[in-house]
Amino acid sequence: MIDCFTLEEICREAGSIAMRQWPGDGHSPDVWNKTGGSPVCAADLAVDAFLKRELTALLPGAGWLSEETADNADRLACDHVWVVDPIDGTRDFIRGRRGWAVSVALIAHGRPAAGVLVAPARDEWWCARAGEGASLNGEPLAASTRTDFPGARVPADSLMKEDRDLSLVEKPNSIALRAAMVGADRADLVATLRWGYEWDIAAAALIAQEAGAQVSDAFGQDLAFNKADPRAFGLLITAPAIHQAAVERLAERAGRYSKA
Repeated sequence: MIDCFTLEEICREAGSIAMRQWPGDGHSPDVWNKTGGSPVCAADLAVDAFLKRELTALLPGAGWLSEETADNADRLACDHVWVVDPIDGTRDFIRGRRGWAVSVALIAHGRPAAGVLVAPARDEWWCARAGEGASLNGEPLAASTRTDFPGARVPADSLMKEDRDLSLVEKPNSIALRAAMVGADRADLVATLRWGYEWDIAAAALIAQEAGAQVSDAFGQDLAFNKADPRAFGLLITAPAIHQAAVERLAERAGRYSKA
């Protein structure tokens, strides 16, 4: 379908473009707020333009869905769609922190077929292809195999009172990197209870799943991609044995927050 080596090279070059404006290397990025108040910077747009050009050339005829490009309903008629977040974790990027990544997924008939995360400030590149496993820096990944819900490692800043039987670990701003952590056995549980977008999760969901993690929305339902409304409520990625316990723990909150 596509040359995955070429895909990885394109994504790594996109990461290099972002690094040329990363404050952690002493640069001063041009930053402003989008409608709704979330930040965006010139590096987001530069990476987006580069990826759109290169990925369209790699697979002509594929649709396009990106955080930094106006959506076009024509993608809904495409069997294959690129789903892109040029810089996932922009807040960490503009603060010179390392918790950001370029996220690229190829969706085929509504399901992720290939996914790449490039986190150049962390010297990490994550790759997966459906049915072929996942890797980090070229080494095969194996997800968390935790069987006990209490004590599960969660990448978060803090825990609600009812969740204090869990254990905190490092939290990158990038939700994609947090999701991939379960696939690398760096975390046991990642959960969000908010409306998010396909570009936030497409690549990382495939990486985690191909590494052996259980992946769903906040209600425990399968994720779907290239929808007319490119949102889903929540993301839940866990070691397989604790997934049902996580769904049950979050059920009341998920129902309440999804209607807010």
